[in-house]
Amino acid sequence: MATKGNTELNKGIPQIEDAFVVIVKTEWNAHLIDQLEAGCKRILDEQGVANQTYVVPGAFEIPFAIKAIHSKAGRTPDAFVALGAVIKGDTPHFDYVCNGVTDGIRQLNIVLNVPTIYGILTVNNEEQALERIGGIHGHKGEEAAVTAIKMIALNKSLDGNKRKIGFT
Repeated sequence: MATKGNTELNKGIPQIEDAFVVIVKTEWNAHLIDQLEAGCKRILDEQGVANQTYVVPGAFEIPFAIKAIHSKAGRTPDAFVALGAVIKGDTPHFDYVCNGVTDGIRQLNIVLNVPTIYGILTVNNEEQALERIGGIHGHKGEEAAVTAIKMIALNKSLDGNKRKIGFT
């Protein structure tokens, strides 16, 4: 059973300076993804976080795009937000795409020095997707932006506390 979203997430959003977030979104299900992106950008803009969006064909391509942007960008983003929607159909394709994008984002979080936020809706039908872009389950685009800001703040705090971490 799905929860009603993280009602505590928007509390205590840290103020961060000079932050830059790259959003990577899919062309597939654009009528849904555009709403996810709008919510994400709304929060980032309200918090003064610079952002840029890249578009890829589908969810499976998101990890490649993030890795490429990270390695080739003039300014390394402080975080990435992956936005997509995979809607279950009649074939196992849903499982392959969901597993692939999830594993790819997990790997990015291990190898990159900045966080990649999982904003991929994996749903059984369009109604469930709509419930997650401003419906009864909150707005996952907004939640992804808040998570990015919190993770940037954490990452920056660790940079400033290198001597305090571990046994010195």
